[in-house]
Amino acid sequence: MTTDSTGLESQLQAMMNQVWNLAQERQEDSQAVLSLLQALESLHRDIREQIFLPSLPNTRHELEKLLREIEEKGGWPYIERMKLQAFLRNFPEFNQVNSETDKLAGKSGEG
Repeated sequence: MTTDSTGLESQLQAMMNQVWNLAQERQEDSQAVLSLLQALESLHRDIREQIFLPSLPNTRHELEKLLREIEEKGGWPYIERMKLQAFLRNFPEFNQVNSETDKLAGKSGEG
């Protein structure tokens, strides 16, 4: 389980820069940015299921070593999905309707 960490890190940084630049070039096009996020999620899932899982060690010692490396390098990779409520906060119309609904239901910002 040895890796050329210097070469890998520089390749990963170059790839991340390319993806970031791609997102910035299309920052006014929410559909394009959503497509980019969906592609990244799909790539993450494919790498996890087709490459990472089959590469897991099959001895307790090697598994312990891998888990220690994961912990030392920042934890388990995770792609967070935006919750619908957080998404809808970007729309003033929704916030106004939601606020009015809360008032009708007897909810208030007090207490």
